[in-house]
Amino acid sequence: MPETRFHKVQLDELPEIECCCGTTRRGFAHLPDAPASIHLLDVKDEPTCHYHQKTAEIYLVLEGEGHLELDGELIPVKPLSSVLIQPGCRHRAVGQLKIINIPVPKHDENDFFYEENAVAPGERPVH
Repeated sequence: MPETRFHKVQLDELPEIECCCGTTRRGFAHLPDAPASIHLLDVKDEPTCHYHQKTAEIYLVLEGEGHLELDGELIPVKPLSSVLIQPGCRHRAVGQLKIINIPVPKHDENDFFYEENAVAPGERPVH
């Protein structure tokens, strides 16, 4: 039997996971050979600013209006705004937003970094 070269996921049917930005539903993150993953992200009001050393992310805003804070600069976003966030860029979404996030390479919980003053002492946000 030939190897399956595709995978399908129904994002709205995946379990919600708490993350540093709110709640997310992660597709393809469990596949060992996936080059990327896709996340349906519901942003909370004040997510924690963070960055990735290896991962780039593409955000596509589906619902809501707000801002992305990117290296200290507030960028306005609305439905169908899309932003490429390169590795090393400190970022967070601000406002009630529903976002598609495509991390490349796929989600890696060890590639989340926080500024010392962005997190209360002794606490580390979930991701």
